[in-house]
Amino acid sequence: MKYLIAMSIMVALVFAWVAVQAAARNYAARHPEFGPLREDGKEGCGGCGNHCAGHCDNDH
Repeated sequence: MKYLIAMSIMVALVFAWVAVQAAARNYAARHPEFGPLREDGKEGCGGCGNHCAGHCDNDH
């Protein structure tokens, strides 16, 4: 029983995260004045820390 509860919670968290990402993409599409959406783990400098400081001249 504990296994089913844990698995259900994990699946719900995954679906919740997908919903949050979709909402962020929709918000970014509706508000282009804030610039492009920066997603973690994608190419570019969104959330990559200090190791891309020299690669993002047009970032700020």
